[in-house]
Amino acid sequence: MLSKKQIILLSTVLISLLICGALSLTANALKRSLDSQRAAQRWSNEGDFAQVSCFFADDQALDLNQVMSFRSQIEKSLREASYDLDGSGRAYIDAYSSMGMINIISERTSFESKAIGIGGDFFLFHPLKLVSGAYFSGHDLMKDSIILDEEAAWQLFGSSDIAGMQVSIGGIPHYVRGVITRESGRLYEAAGLNSGFVYLSAESLSAYGRTAGIKQYEFVMPNPVTGFAYRVALENFGYNEESMIVIDNTARFKLESLFRIMALTGTRSMHSTSHRFPYWENYARGFEDILAFILVFQVIFLAVPIIITSVMLFFAFRRRTWTMKGVGLKLWGISKNSFEFVHKKIGDRRR
Repeated sequence: MLSKKQIILLSTVLISLLICGALSLTANALKRSLDSQRAAQRWSNEGDFAQVSCFFADDQALDLNQVMSFRSQIEKSLREASYDLDGSGRAYIDAYSSMGMINIISERTSFESKAIGIGGDFFLFHPLKLVSGAYFSGHDLMKDSIILDEEAAWQLFGSSDIAGMQVSIGGIPHYVRGVITRESGRLYEAAGLNSGFVYLSAESLSAYGRTAGIKQYEFVMPNPVTGFAYRVALENFGYNEESMIVIDNTARFKLESLFRIMALTGTRSMHSTSHRFPYWENYARGFEDILAFILVFQVIFLAVPIIITSVMLFFAFRRRTWTMKGVGLKLWGISKNSFEFVHKKIGDRRR
């Protein structure tokens, strides 16, 4: 019969384990909700690919020649790792982007908007929620496509069903490929989505808008050993922490990464470099803090049952009525009797 004190302690253990389990489920659900951090999982569900993002400082920018050069370095690294590049399918995907402002004119009105200039497979990394139409590819030969958010679509056309409609950017016709809905919420607004964005080619933004150039480059590639893709970026972009921040998106929410964030509490928000992150990276960094906060409570609620169980076992051991010597002799007796029984049975069979 358990005492009242034992019942309270066991209940505490059970409740702590249930809370810890609930926190684990919540953390896993939050991780799965970050589509921009899961390109590697969407590309291959076997865990053999990694997603890496590179962010360049305000006084640095990529040009298309550097992008092409890095693509060659990815292929070279894969060949050196004995990866087959001649098989069917693509060995890696990448995307680059710039941020700026663009003036868009329709037959109805004109509209100045924040803009993301994209290249490569941007929408494979960032599967925005389409209201109508479709994505376009940064690999398209024609650089005359644009995707509007609902706010821009209603201001320019008074509708969100406008795929195929024409707008003018810098006097050049561009065609609406689709309309997206903007993510909302306090964290998104703090991350930079407090107003609308439009998406067009990086070439169009550079030619007809205002931008500081290509500041973000991201790629998904095979990761035959842990950290392989991350090191490819460090080695081939001439890594310097003053000019570039490299993030292994695939590993950023693992326990060891979150423990490092916990250790940086108080200094994590301090920056000595001039990096302006896009909204999706700001949002992910906000989630890192949230998940690290959840991890603190997971550790606490996991420690409670461990401590209580250890204390209960300690006192149970001190109150024991048996000794180790007695247990040893008991086990020896059981073993001896079992041996004699087996030996007797074998002898009976031989006779």
